[in-house]
Amino acid sequence: MKKRRLSLILSAFLAVGTLLSSCSKESATQSGNGSENQPYEIKWYTLGTPQKDTEKVFEEVNKYTKEKINATVKMTQIDWGDWDQKSQVMINSGEEFDIIFTFGNNYVQNAQKGAFLAIDDLLEKEGKALKDLINPVLLEGNMVDGKLYGIPANKEVAKQNVYTFNKRLVDKYKFDLSKVKTLQDLEPMLKIIKENESAITPIATFMAPVRYDIVFNGEMPFAFPFEGETDKVINHFETDDAMKQFKTMHEYYKAGYLKEDAAVSKENWPMDVENWFVRMGYYQPYAELLWSREAEYEVVSIPAEPAAIVNDSVSGSIQAISATSKNPQKAMDFLTLLNTDPYLCNLIDKGIEGTHYTKNEDGTIEDLPARIEGYNIPSYTLGNNYILDLYKGDPKDKWDKFVEFNDSAVRGPSLGFKFTSDPVRSELAAITNITKEFYPAIATGSVDPEKYLPKFNKKLKEAGVDKVLTEIQKQFDEWKSTQK
Repeated sequence: MKKRRLSLILSAFLAVGTLLSSCSKESATQSGNGSENQPYEIKWYTLGTPQKDTEKVFEEVNKYTKEKINATVKMTQIDWGDWDQKSQVMINSGEEFDIIFTFGNNYVQNAQKGAFLAIDDLLEKEGKALKDLINPVLLEGNMVDGKLYGIPANKEVAKQNVYTFNKRLVDKYKFDLSKVKTLQDLEPMLKIIKENESAITPIATFMAPVRYDIVFNGEMPFAFPFEGETDKVINHFETDDAMKQFKTMHEYYKAGYLKEDAAVSKENWPMDVENWFVRMGYYQPYAELLWSREAEYEVVSIPAEPAAIVNDSVSGSIQAISATSKNPQKAMDFLTLLNTDPYLCNLIDKGIEGTHYTKNEDGTIEDLPARIEGYNIPSYTLGNNYILDLYKGDPKDKWDKFVEFNDSAVRGPSLGFKFTSDPVRSELAAITNITKEFYPAIATGSVDPEKYLPKFNKKLKEAGVDKVLTEIQKQFDEWKSTQK
């Protein structure tokens, strides 16, 4: 059944070209600068370090999109550290552009304040080919007040934290990773690494994992349990689970398993620097192959928690059409082509064949130095992963495993619920500041949680955490009553 579903997804691409051609002719003379003789220029802002070969790649992109949808594309990348501020300034100032990458709470808040266009009608017309292919859970989970405001990347819909290990060290000390089920189970291995590997930091800084369906993000206190009273929002920093995890991290910190400046360090622990033993990250099927390719040495992962479909996981990569776009139909034409046309998707993702990568006889690809040096785009930000070429060494069943991974995940209790923060905006601002003050130190184990966690929760109480919990519960109950 799963393979049949994936087969349907892939076979549907064959019908897309004709549909897009007819759509482009219909919308070519719409508003803006589009006409049969003058292609509309789509302004697209997305996330990532600007690449020196972007202009070269988009010369090829624009030859293709001009032919297919009578449009050209100007893609501008905003670097990781600048993204939050620069993207929000563009939106708040009312700058005219067509498409922007967004995710998580930023997506919800900007949709609620009218910065993004509701695309339900466009998806039924210009985007019909896309709607037929995308995982319905992605569309359901990204509805805001009953409407859809962006196209989520069609990839894994589940979220799962995993512990990732340097396999050379695992093999050297014959560690049995099958015994690792909890954060606490890491301790014997960390001790051995600390005592024997002076150049290795046992833990590449991560926050203590606490498994809840989080309303905002892991640093904020509002969450629904996966078990028990799943419809009751709580402050998860008041739970025994949180205290247990934070105490363990504090023991690890005192033992020297983390860097002394873990709470404030900007170290991002790049994979290609072999100075760590274990780290935590989000998983997708065969992620170890991607990470090993990036690291240029082998890594291995095990689950830190069961996979779950939550608001955070379905909204991690979205392309939204700006409310300031002069030609939303043309923007949807492009997003549909990007997500349904293998040639265009691979061109934007991987660059130019023969320049940035080579293709083998079996259809698999291998990066050339020019891609790493001049055109290294974060794939997860773009769109439909299922039509990307496989790398040499990738398992042939990779996309089938994505389907299985998604099907195996549990649904979070609040999936699809979008909180409107206006009634408690001042309280949330105060809580955010308090969280920034306390959470990094507590979650990295840098301070004693038995002393600081009560202080943290006391400050949250004073800032109005109970009022926010009451408002979340009220809105959740109202939303839940409308669900079938």
